[in-house]
Amino acid sequence: MNGPSRWILLRHIGSPDDPKGMHFDLLLEDRQGCRSWRLEDLPLLDGPSQKASPLPMHRLDWLEHLDGEVSGGRGWASRVMAGFFLGALPRNDLDPVQIQLHSKGMVGNLEIKNFLCTLSSFTGSTLD
Repeated sequence: MNGPSRWILLRHIGSPDDPKGMHFDLLLEDRQGCRSWRLEDLPLLDGPSQKASPLPMHRLDWLEHLDGEVSGGRGWASRVMAGFFLGALPRNDLDPVQIQLHSKGMVGNLEIKNFLCTLSSFTGSTLD
């Protein structure tokens, strides 16, 4: 298991390519950038799985983002939740992600597999 890396969940409104007008961006620190996915809804602990659409790598400075305009007229992004995660990201971007998210007041197991994202309660087992 690797040491902790950072993660953030952003609410993104006003994106010109988003027919609903709002989605969430999940970013996971990965060396010199962030692996990123678009989620249609707020992921809920022990809630239903939801579609996770891969996005291009994001800059690391997004991990410190609180609230502000997205460059190029692509809307507004606000932090919903952030923290650190334990576990290693797979080398291949399309392989399943299984990590443990930690934030203030929440610990959960995150799985992204087959373009679906699931957040489940931490059961006390460690990730290998």
